[in-house]
Amino acid sequence: MKKGTFLKEIESQNDFKTTVSKLETVIAKQGLTHFYTLDHSKNAKDSNMTLKPESVVVFGNPKMGTVLMTCNPSMGLDLPLRILVSQDYDGLTTLTYTSPEYWSLKHNIKDAKCLAILNKASIALSTLTEKVASKD
Repeated sequence: MKKGTFLKEIESQNDFKTTVSKLETVIAKQGLTHFYTLDHSKNAKDSNMTLKPESVVVFGNPKMGTVLMTCNPSMGLDLPLRILVSQDYDGLTTLTYTSPEYWSLKHNIKDAKCLAILNKASIALSTLTEKVASKD
């Protein structure tokens, strides 16, 4: 993996609120667990500060996550999965997530079964974010 490819960023064809809502809906439709959505902008406002629209959607598949944490307990630092939805000053909304391939390096995962799960997670995150980013 080349340096700088640890984060994947996808431009959304939808506005910020639609992207967050669509992400939460797609997560549920795929049978994943939506744990919570952290609204960084609201937290900033509550502290009398301003921040462009920015939220982190936390979700996962507890069965897959448990297997990965069995591969290396330090995987618990990166699970459950998180996708950042943010809007820049020009109004462009993006989805950003950490590439699962990076986890194999960060957590020294070498077991073939565990690497296969990380590969599946990579494909699933790519498919999920592309679906959310598309205009319906």
